[in-house]
Amino acid sequence: MAGGRRPAPPREDVLTAAMEMIAERGLEKLTMAALGREVGMSSGHLLYYFGSKDELLLRTLEWSEGRLGAERGRLLTRAAPARERLDAYVDLYVPDGHRDPHWTLWLEVWNRSQTAAADADARDRQAAIEGAWHRDLVALLAEGISRGEFRRVDPDRFAVRLRALLDGLSLHVAIGLRGTDRAQVLTHVREFLAESLLTDT
Repeated sequence: MAGGRRPAPPREDVLTAAMEMIAERGLEKLTMAALGREVGMSSGHLLYYFGSKDELLLRTLEWSEGRLGAERGRLLTRAAPARERLDAYVDLYVPDGHRDPHWTLWLEVWNRSQTAAADADARDRQAAIEGAWHRDLVALLAEGISRGEFRRVDPDRFAVRLRALLDGLSLHVAIGLRGTDRAQVLTHVREFLAESLLTDT
C-alpha cells in the first residue's frame, strides 16, 4: 500500500540474518540495533517480537539446531553401516573451527543461562536441544550393538561419556585453544571409538 508501513520480515529471515552476522562479524557485533539495520527493523520492533536479546539468541540457536537436526536425521537414517553413520554424527557434532558460529552461539546461550535472571523455560529449551542429540546417539549405538558392529555396552551410559568427550574437545576447537584443531579432535575420537566400541570384525 502506497505510503504504508513496510511489513516486518518473517521471523526466520531475522534468525537467518542473526546467524549470518555471528558467522561474518562475531557475536560481539550482534546488537539489536545492528540486526535491526540488517533486516530493516528498529531495535524496538525486534524487542517487541523477541522480548530480549537472550530470547533472540535462544531462538536463533533453536532455529540453527532445527537445521542441524534435519541434517542429522538424514545422515543417521541412510542405508549405511552403523560405524559410518556414527562417524557422520561425530563429524556433524565437532565445530568447523575457531569461532564456529553455531558453537559460538551455543556457548553464549549456555553462559547466559547460568545467571540468576535466566528462567526455567529457557533452561528446559536448552535441555531439549541436548536431549535430541543424546536420543539419536543412543538409538544409533543400540542399532550397532544389535547388528554386531559395536561391543555390548550400555548405549545410554556410553552416549553420556562419548558426548562428554565430544563437548570437551569441541570446546577446545571452538575457542581456538592452541594445539587443538578439528582434524586432531576427529582423530582422538576415532581412536577412542576403535578402542572402546568397535568389534574386531
